[in-house]
Amino acid sequence: MLACGSAHVADHAYRAVHAATTENPMAKANKSNGAHGFPREISLPNGAGIMLRLMERRDKDNVLAFARALPQDDLLFLRTDITESASVDEWIRNVECGDTATVIAEANGEIVGYASVHSDQAHWTRRVGEIRVQVGATYRGVGLGRQLAAQIFHLGQLRGLKKMAAMMTPDQAGARAAFEKLGFQVEALLQDWVVDRDGRPRDLLIMSHDLEGLSDQVSA
Repeated sequence: MLACGSAHVADHAYRAVHAATTENPMAKANKSNGAHGFPREISLPNGAGIMLRLMERRDKDNVLAFARALPQDDLLFLRTDITESASVDEWIRNVECGDTATVIAEANGEIVGYASVHSDQAHWTRRVGEIRVQVGATYRGVGLGRQLAAQIFHLGQLRGLKKMAAMMTPDQAGARAAFEKLGFQVEALLQDWVVDRDGRPRDLLIMSHDLEGLSDQVSA
């Protein structure tokens, strides 16, 4: 989480000055909500219509409502607690500065899922992305997770990422199958790696994909 007070102000000022002189590919892509085919409407196998678009600042309240309706286990392995307003503010800042790209899935004006790819801008990790996919309970098992995984994987490719990783519980068979279809392989199974809200140890499955032959010149 970002620090409060002067450190936060200094960081915000630095981002503003830095953005005026340089802009990474992810930030360029997120400037236009129509980039790379967004927004776009898709139909799921059950006939449901879904609108896919890139996340914007105006989505904060709807993202919070979506996150707070998720089962507790779904929040275990997220980078931050997205049920908290401050965490969503940080998420939005990461989107705006280009560290994160997020695809929102909407049905009847409500968020029913999202997919994000996050990469740090440190020199040694800027080409590595971490993918997160969340789908609301009423839209599970109908192919939305696979669609979101494919969309965010494609955005990661367009942003020049060399390697992408996804984390999940070992019992999330649907998520694992969706990433395997995209070419992801199991990197590690970490036993008792995290503790849930009831104090029980849980395993963590890490899958990764190396994008061999992708040029450093690929840009959004």
